[in-house]
Amino acid sequence: MPKQFNVNTSRFDPYKTFRFLVFLGQSTTPVAGVSKVNGLKRSTDPIEYKQGGDTIIRKGMGRTKYDPITLERGLTHDPDFEDWANAPQVLDKGAASSSLASLRREVRIDLLNEAGQPVHRYIIHNCWVSEYQAISDLDAGANAVAIEHIKLEHEGWEHDRSLQEPKEL
Repeated sequence: MPKQFNVNTSRFDPYKTFRFLVFLGQSTTPVAGVSKVNGLKRSTDPIEYKQGGDTIIRKGMGRTKYDPITLERGLTHDPDFEDWANAPQVLDKGAASSSLASLRREVRIDLLNEAGQPVHRYIIHNCWVSEYQAISDLDAGANAVAIEHIKLEHEGWEHDRSLQEPKEL
């Protein structure tokens, strides 16, 4: 028996991009102050080939690549970004409390509806920090907040389709 398709048929507008939460590892608490996540993107290389005597060039699927993800947030006292970015340096110094497992984490991104309920979830696998910017440019003449960002390399992502938007009451 096929799975019943459950959709809020009264929804006409797409979800807004400014309502989301980011979770690192197995944490149930979202990362504080994340204000921007660049888009999730993957691409598969085409492989061109010809079959003997055929004049048509065929295309097969090659390797799939995943673009890095950048997370930005206003500078806070939450040490999550900096601690994760510093993990390879701690390992390099031979600290016993750290392990290679602390370098790679799962990252979860939840897109929220207008009521603040998660309706789409993306899980990014085996992320590690390839770039860390501790603070943005400082400018006494600007009207801006200090921003820190991390760039994450990863081994792929998936859309967790187990979430469904609650029906309007």
